[in-house]
Amino acid sequence: MALILAFLGVLPLFLPSYYTGLFSLMFIFAIFAMSLDILQGYTGLPSLGHAAFFGTSAYMVGILNVKIFKACNFGVELIAGILAAAVVASIFGLIVLRSKEVYLLMILMASSMMLWGIAFKWRSVTGGDDGLPGISRPDLRFIHWDLGSTTHFYYFALLFFIVSAALMYLVVHSSFGHTLLGIRESETRMRSLGYNIWLQKYIAFNVSAIFAGLAGVLLAYYNGFVGPSELHLVTSAEVLIMVILGGAGTLFGPAIGAGIIIFIKTFVSGYTEHWMIILGALYMATIMFAPQGVYRLFKQLFRK
Repeated sequence: MALILAFLGVLPLFLPSYYTGLFSLMFIFAIFAMSLDILQGYTGLPSLGHAAFFGTSAYMVGILNVKIFKACNFGVELIAGILAAAVVASIFGLIVLRSKEVYLLMILMASSMMLWGIAFKWRSVTGGDDGLPGISRPDLRFIHWDLGSTTHFYYFALLFFIVSAALMYLVVHSSFGHTLLGIRESETRMRSLGYNIWLQKYIAFNVSAIFAGLAGVLLAYYNGFVGPSELHLVTSAEVLIMVILGGAGTLFGPAIGAGIIIFIKTFVSGYTEHWMIILGALYMATIMFAPQGVYRLFKQLFRK
């Protein structure tokens, strides 16, 4: 882990700015994918609506930045974006966590698409299908960081990735995290031991949404724009593929999956418009030859 962090620390010294920016995007989606893994991998709650929290926080940043402050107020926007995601999760959790399996999946998907519809139609606030362009990045020149610089934004995103990964690691390895694993394996057994299953799921749902909201805040600053696509079903499906591809229940596996998906979307789509076919083939190959994800496959090869 120390070698990986050292490598990431010096990487911008050897990469052109385009690739440095691409790694920043990978860090953002790695946080997003790891947040879903708390639900998918550790609690056993599949979700096709995780973009609801991701997009809500991004829109909160965009509205405050563009329409209210007319400039970046980083502290307020960061807190407001994360709180917006948490509030949405608190409301959705009261509804969806009464369901199970495919019903849970469908209700989450419908809830996310409802927010997408609001963002698409409420033009006076969200900008409609045009979105909200012109989001300015935080001004951190007091610590000699100009986030207009690709390299400085890279370190900004890397810092949040490291902090988020460390916090999520502490969550999943705590007694609470072990409780989630118990719920994933056998709800009946955990209930017989006296655990409040619904409450544990509800807390996990909100913790997952908070980290997804953080990723949404960072994406709004990265793109300088937020649009309805951040709330769309496609975004939820992409992050779910990242988790499965990397390895659900491994925490760091989804970060690898996020890097692979972003790489394919960026590079392969530049050469062919049929990049989704390649992505689908990769996904099927993973299911056939590494059904537990590439992270576990790497660990097995490393042991050998």
